Amino acid sequence: FLERILDFRRIPPVSGRLVNITKEIRDITTDEKLLKTFFISPAGNVCFFGVCSYYCSTEHALCGKPDLLEGSMAALLPEGKMAKRHSWRSPWRRSYSKTKKAEWELNQNYCTQVRRTPPYDQTSRLLNLIDMTVLDFLMGNMDRHHYETFETFGNDTFLLHLDNGRGFGRHSHDEMSILAPLWQCCIIKKSTFLRLQLLATEPYRLSDVMRESLAADRLSPVLFEPHLKALDRRLQKVLVMVKNCMKDGEGKGVLLDDQEGQQDVTSEQE
Repeated sequence: FLERILDFRRIPPVSGRLVNITKEIRDITTDEKLLKTFFISPAGNVCFFGVCSYYCSTEHALCGKPDLLEGSMAALLPEGKMAKRHSWRSPWRRSYSKTKKAEWELNQNYCTQVRRTPPYDQTSRLLNLIDMTVLDFLMGNMDRHHYETFETFGNDTFLLHLDNGRGFGRHSHDEMSILAPLWQCCIIKKSTFLRLQLLATEPYRLSDVMRESLAADRLSPVLFEPHLKALDRRLQKVLVMVKNCMKDGEGKGVLLDDQEGQQDVTSEQE
């Protein structure tokens, strides 16, 4: 919903639904590995934890009540054989260490280094990554370690915004480090900036548009009010950051016109 409001349209369509994990998953799956992860909790609820590299254990299981579970159902992307996808490690990936910081946290000129490295030597790729950064900041997602593209189109493609499960966690905290690509590179698409400005106006306030959009979902209300208010607060912080970039750079080279061959746009054209 949020990504569609921002007009990025890089996440497969999703809809909320109540799932019977016994009848609709456990009893019909042909995946033996998945089936082995189902168990009954001490409270008598049906649970499972799936198969993955991290956090797939009984300590991180999904449980129904007793077997009904609210879930987000996404449109299925084509299988890998039909449409191969390439997984890219984000240059601003976190270290996931309590003692070691990532390079971007230590080097304030890190963006200069990134922009010399393919595929980020193409401005369009970096701008798309910064779009994803804005999305992640608005929903508080600190877990964007990788992203994917369709291999068929090479570097002339869009980024798939998958794996958003860590979004909308702490409504009271705005994790500014998520915006590191924006404040270190100080560039953003003009179309993105104009959309953000629009969503900061009274008639199209982001929280109001989001609330109205979510009302159509079968699991409405999906977000409670503090999360919606956080969207407006975080949006203002993004706009302030962009305007500071424009002030520091005298308005040059910050807003890139993605509709007109990515020409520079000056502050007079806000």
